[in-house]
Amino acid sequence: MRLGERDAKAIELAAMVGLDLTSAPIPGGAYSPAVLDGSMAYLSGQIPKIGGRVASLGPVGSEVTPAQAKEAAKVCALRLLGVLMTTFGSLDAVESVVRLNVFVQSAPGFDRHSEVADGASELLAKVLQCEKGHARTAVGVLSLPKNASVEIDMTVAVKQDWPGKS
Repeated sequence: MRLGERDAKAIELAAMVGLDLTSAPIPGGAYSPAVLDGSMAYLSGQIPKIGGRVASLGPVGSEVTPAQAKEAAKVCALRLLGVLMTTFGSLDAVESVVRLNVFVQSAPGFDRHSEVADGASELLAKVLQCEKGHARTAVGVLSLPKNASVEIDMTVAVKQDWPGKS
């Protein structure tokens, strides 16, 4: 497989946090990491897991700072990019990011969800360099799987002429 600029950038950023993008994340339940429907790929939620360990645990605003949660959101985004790479062979398959849903485990009174979500949005823009931005929802929740502080799912448009697309 020949790596494009997007792939190389994602691998470089992932290596900086100790994350390997060459193998798809193993689902934590009875679901698929990605489902392709026409030209849209729907990616299941990813938590900030590195090497079998959740890198950011607990509610943001009490046990986790907003800055730490923003870094965790970047890890989630990198894991989503890894799903795309293993699903399509390259990030060059991505036409654009359509939507991000960012879930932040929040302490009572925490209201800076968008700042946390910016970590993922900024990283995706840096790696994918899509011409248009994406829609996004950032919400506070009581709990997340494995006590993760952040979970993100993503919808992307896949290039119509991409060879690995059915």
